[in-house]
This record gives sequence, structure tokens and C-alpha cells, in this order.
Amino acid sequence: MADYGRRLLIVIVLALCVGMIFMTGRVAKAESDSTAEWRFPVDGTITDVFGSRSGTHKGMDIGGEEGSPVHSVADGVVTRSYLSDSYGHVVFVRHDNGYETVYAHLISRGVKEGQEVHRGEPVGKLGNTGISTGPHLHFEIHAGEWTFEKENAIDPFVVFGQGGVGQVVFAEKKDPYQTVAASQVAGDSYRVKKGDTLWSISHEHGLTVDDLKKWNGLKDATIAVGQELSLREDSYQVEQGDTLYSIAVAHGIELDKLLAANDLRRDSPIYPSQTLRIH
Repeated sequence: MADYGRRLLIVIVLALCVGMIFMTGRVAKAESDSTAEWRFPVDGTITDVFGSRSGTHKGMDIGGEEGSPVHSVADGVVTRSYLSDSYGHVVFVRHDNGYETVYAHLISRGVKEGQEVHRGEPVGKLGNTGISTGPHLHFEIHAGEWTFEKENAIDPFVVFGQGGVGQVVFAEKKDPYQTVAASQVAGDSYRVKKGDTLWSISHEHGLTVDDLKKWNGLKDATIAVGQELSLREDSYQVEQGDTLYSIAVAHGIELDKLLAANDLRRDSPIYPSQTLRIH
């Protein structure tokens, strides 16, 4: 009897786990569907992320040029527009899907409480007001209304895709990380065109198909139009979330040498699909 009870308990626990996984998937899909048309609020560089500072940072920080326009991510109604001791000049927007977004540390506000705003419409200008150490936008997303405890806050990466500190982002784009395509570096990379195959590309550049597959991490010969291929073994194709420092560490080279090889500075932006020399 005791054995039967243990088995029943195991079955119940497994059923609960499967149910939680299923519901989590449904919630994630619902979030994705309800924010599918959202666009990123500002140009700049990510300087801090959700969950940092021992979990107390409930938004994303984007450093940028003071006075740059800050845009509403979607249609909505301004629920608050005021000067806060902590947020500085701040605007709250409630959206049609019930979410609320927060745009803080503005140098000025361009909208009033109760005003309707449309996706991409400026709500203010990037600044350094309130508790702030430099010009940036502190951006929050709440799956429901904003509260002092911020229990409804969600990671902006859930909506806009995974990024990282040091990554350049662009306003009014659904995918803020890949807005600017890397320019082709003569001799180092190749942009795939319609009709290209790995064999034709390798033949044109005096390489082998195996070389191209190895240098670009390809498991088979499948390539896509617009894809950028590295043509040198000592090059690296930037991936989403990379920073100059992380690339240098991964390849065992000094950051200064990586910068010098690519004519970059420590604050230079890099873009997904960009090809960097690593030696």
C-alpha cells in the first residue's frame, strides 16, 4: 500500500511539472504575440540589464546622446508624466495589451497625462535627471500596471531578443541589434547572393568547401541570401550578444591587439554578422 502511495505521488508530481512547462510556454507565446509589433525606444548602447544589482534593477539602461528622441514602443495612453526624485523626468505609457512601459531620466518630456500616443511617437528626450550617473534611458516593461514593488516587471530581452551590455541598439526597430548590416570587408568576408552555393563561393575565392564550413561553423552546405561568410581562418563573425572584450577573451588575445587589428576603439560599436580580424 505504501509503495502504491509513493507511485501515485510521483505521478502527481510529474503531471504538475508537465503542466507548469506547458503553461510557461503558453505565457511566453502570449507575451510574444501581444508585443509582436513593438519597436525599440531609443538609439544608444546597452549599459545595464534587467536583474542586475542583486536582482533589484527592473529595467534596461541604454546610454546615448543627451537630447536624443525617446519613442513610445507601441500605441497607448500616457498614465503619468512628471518629475520624480529617483526617475527624474519620466513618462509611463499604458498599452492596448495591458502592458505598461516606463521611460526614465529624460531631459524633457513631450507628452501629458491622458494623452494618446502612437508607436514611434517621441515621448521625451534622453537625459540625465533623477538618480543617474550619465545620460541614458532607463526603460521598463511591466506585464500589467506599474507598482512600487515592480512585481509585474519583465526583462525587455523577452520582447526584443537577447542582447548584452556594450551592444549597440537602434530606435524604432523590432530587432534593435541587427539594424545596421556589417559592411563587407574586402578579402575577409563575402555576402551571399541569389544563386550562390558554397562550391561556387569557394571556387571564386580559391578556397575549399570544407574551409568555408569550418571557418563559419556550418554543419552542412546550407547558406542563405544575405548571409556573410568569413573567408579567412583568422577572422571572426560577430554574434548577437558579443562585445569586444568577450571576443578577445574567447580567442585568447589582448583587447588592445584586437582593437588595433580592426582599427577600433574601446567604445566602438560592433554589429551581428560583422567580420573582425582576430590576429
